This record gives sequence, structure tokens and C-alpha cells, in this order.
Amino acid sequence: MRVLALALLVLIAAPSVVPLSAQGKPGDYVAHNFRFSTGETLPEVKIHYVTLGTLRRDAGGISRNVVMILHGTGGTGRAFLSRNFAGELFGPGQMLDTSKFFIVLPDNLGHGGSSKPSDGLRMKFPQYTYDDMVALQHRLLTDGLQVNHLRLVMGTSMGCMHAWVWGYAHPTFVDGLVPLACAPTSLVGRNRIIRTMIADNIKSDPEWKNGDYTSPPMLGLKAAIRALYIMSSAPLVQHRLAPTREAADSLIRAYVESSSKTTDANNMLYYFDASRTYDPSSHLDAVTTPVLAINSADDFVNPPELHIVEPLIAKVKQAKFILLPITEQTRGHGTHSQPAIWGSYLKEFLATLPER
Repeated sequence: MRVLALALLVLIAAPSVVPLSAQGKPGDYVAHNFRFSTGETLPEVKIHYVTLGTLRRDAGGISRNVVMILHGTGGTGRAFLSRNFAGELFGPGQMLDTSKFFIVLPDNLGHGGSSKPSDGLRMKFPQYTYDDMVALQHRLLTDGLQVNHLRLVMGTSMGCMHAWVWGYAHPTFVDGLVPLACAPTSLVGRNRIIRTMIADNIKSDPEWKNGDYTSPPMLGLKAAIRALYIMSSAPLVQHRLAPTREAADSLIRAYVESSSKTTDANNMLYYFDASRTYDPSSHLDAVTTPVLAINSADDFVNPPELHIVEPLIAKVKQAKFILLPITEQTRGHGTHSQPAIWGSYLKEFLATLPER
């Protein structure tokens, strides 16, 4: 998951926004009378998004050049406009050149400029799941942007898991799936333990007051953010960034202080709780879309020694799994946002998709 990782990525790689043929065109789509998988409803759900490029259709009216990229937990669509990401993929002559492709970057439900608990409902906001998030992505595309087909769904961390949901929920809607940094199965073990730690840290703070706090529950929130830092980082990176005791102390304290100023506790609870029903493992035989799944060996929450992904990938009709070895360039879980590392595999994958 990107897990509130903007601050962490700034510390690690200092990405800057790319001056592409536009920083993207922002927009808002409103889904009316949306019914959540829990049975709860809202009269309006807003999904904020950014697009780059121009939508094109074939002679039959099918949209053929649309790429949707889905961010991780705590992130936003605009995060993909960083030099490290967009600078490697979206420029002239690059794999997802915006003169050829129509790029859609949503802020997913509960995140960024989209509807979220901190807008006012707090803990009365519907207890959304990944299925709801994907349903709203589909509504944004079909109802909001008049897109009836996707060339590609890419996703990082939480977005990686959303890509797997797309594979069985809308198997004929997409030409290719590229899930980055996740596994197509339920979140258990260490992954679930850290999510529970994050939630319990927030809820145990007396200032949380069941979500109706008048001032942020900082003790619980900062404890949650510390767990999040470990969840999303990697030993080599930490060692390089903090080679002394003083540097290590300063690094984590600066990260926690910065992140706590921009994180709402209720939003954070919902970020992680949304994964509670995620488990595509029993649906993998329904995934007929070609898949390129990429993980990195230094990913703290998807470690290769679990040997989870390979047998699951074997159940998918057309799938390739790449496990990136640990190098000086990998960034643990955050390797998902470094196409300079895995871009060659994406290039090969795109070349295998049918011509349209």
C-alpha cells in the first residue's frame, strides 16, 4: 500500500511534479444514491480524479486507449504525476505516452478530494470495502467519463488489490492488469496484525472519543503512523538514510511529525478497515484478462518467504509473476512507484496485448 506514503517517498526519493503536457485535467464525478455492500446508502458520493491525454474510440465506438492507475492506501491520483512515475511512463515516446493514451487517476473513495469520513459524517460514514471502491471506479469510468473499455488497469498496493478485484468483477472490460505490490488473497498474518495495531492505537487514545474528537487524538495517531512507517519501508533504505543514531532518531521523528499534521484519524481507520473483505483467491479462475503481477523481495508486508503468490498466480489463465530482487534501487513496498526498476517488464507485457 502506498499507506500515506507521500511523506515517506519524499524522504526516500524526493520526487517532484513533472511538467507534462498538462499537470492533468481535474474533475469530480458524483454517484447518486449509491448503495454500499453493507447496505448503507449515501445520496451523493463524490469521486475526484485527474485525466491526461485524449479519449479515443475505434470505429465501433469502443474506447481503446484508456489506462486507469489506482493509488495505494492514504494516497491520491496526483501522486502518479511525480517525476519518478510520470517521468518514466507518460512522456513523449514512453510506454504510456499521453499523446496516445488517456490516463485516468482517481482519488479513491475515502481519499484525497473524494468523499470521506472527515467531510463531516466521521464514523457515521458508510463502512466501505474494496468492492465499493471498485464499483465507484467503474461508475466514474462508464457514467462519468463515458469509457466503455480499458486498455490497462495498473495499481499500487491497495490499488494493486483493486486491480485483482477488477479481474473477476469486470473480466471483459480490461485488456490487461498490472497489480504492483500485493497478493491475490486475504490479508492475514503480519499484514493484518499491523492493520490491527494501527486501528487499536487510534481507538485506544482517550481523545478519539469514538471518532467525535474536537482535537486530533495525537498520541494514538502518532503511534499508528510509526507502525505505518515500518510497514512501508525497507532495511537497506532505512540504513542508507539513517547511518547514525542521530540520523535515525531525526528521520522517524520528522516523518511522524509531518504525517500527523496531514492525516485524519477517522480517515485512517477507514483506509485500513476497507481491506477486511478482500480475498480474490476463490475467484482467480474467473480472471481471464492477462495479468502482470510484480512484487519486490524487500517488501515488508509481502515477503517472498511466505510463498503465497506463486501458487495463486498458477490458477490464473494468463498471468506472469515477477519478483524483483533486492538492490540499491528497490524501495521495499514503495518499489511499486518506481517504474525505472520494473518498466522493462511492463514494456514486454504491453507488447503481448492484442492490437486494437
